[in-house]
Amino acid sequence: MKLLSWKDIVAKYQHPHRGRSIWQLVNTLVPYIVLWYLMYLSLGLSYWLTLGLAVVAGGLLVRIFIIFHDCGHLSFFKSQKVNRFWGFITGVLTFTPHDYWWNEHAQHHASAGNLDSRGIGDIWTMTVREYIKASRMTRLRYRLLRNPLCLFLIGPFFVFVIARRIPNLRAGWKKCRSTVLTNIGIVVVGLLASTWIGWKAYLLIQVPVLVVAASAGVWLFYVQHQFEGVYWERQPGWDYVTEALHGSSFYKLPRILQWFTGNIGFHHIHHLSPRIPNYYLERCYKENVMFQQIKPITLLASFKSLKFRLWDEQNHQLVSFKEFKERYWHGSLK
Repeated sequence: MKLLSWKDIVAKYQHPHRGRSIWQLVNTLVPYIVLWYLMYLSLGLSYWLTLGLAVVAGGLLVRIFIIFHDCGHLSFFKSQKVNRFWGFITGVLTFTPHDYWWNEHAQHHASAGNLDSRGIGDIWTMTVREYIKASRMTRLRYRLLRNPLCLFLIGPFFVFVIARRIPNLRAGWKKCRSTVLTNIGIVVVGLLASTWIGWKAYLLIQVPVLVVAASAGVWLFYVQHQFEGVYWERQPGWDYVTEALHGSSFYKLPRILQWFTGNIGFHHIHHLSPRIPNYYLERCYKENVMFQQIKPITLLASFKSLKFRLWDEQNHQLVSFKEFKERYWHGSLK
């Protein structure tokens, strides 16, 4: 009996189903709009109630981002034009320029786990050696940026609301255009909403929803590539399949969170085959033993990743600043 290669295994799941994609748009966008209206009504009752609803709306915005993400991989619909259309719509809702982010994310897929190709579409991570050789100012900036408050709250909001509004002229006209068009879309939606409910009400609703979604999204991305036992390697020894299966986590979330995050917890499968629509990732996992052999990270266990700060090349593991200090700060790298 011929053994199937991993390419043969994932191939059967790489075909978008139009009905399932449309249904996902409906069961995500409609509740999001309804929640927006309920948040508006709640402003007259209690802002604490508004903030409570914002948590749920933020979860739906994460799910909208997964749709945006799939459109970028051309895995949500068969038609490239349809993917681009919905990519633009969901990009406006998530404050993310489609062409620019999709290109950056494609580079992330091509280089994740490669220590020689860091810096595009990833979270800044220094090696122990780099940190030791860095200037005091660089080390201070790194420690500030890796602080959880900055990494998961201030940073995500700044990136989604401010940084992604600025066209990168070096990225080329097409990517700049997507940033400009997305900005126009955001302004149009904001003006329409402000005309209807007032600009103060719009900001009181939109800002907390964005904070929740951006923070949750960055946390997901962080845990997907910074966890105990993660695979990172230099270019000569870097391997695409090994990175996908061992450099991308299987984040086993409770069912409700799995729904809100669009099955992205099956990240090891997604990195192996980004052309699989999010709604087929779980099925692919259940039907193939090779994916079930990857040790899952539970929600509780994932918080251990908060301590990781540097990559220790000698021991092939992520370490905390405390572990770094005990091992290297008063000694020397061998």
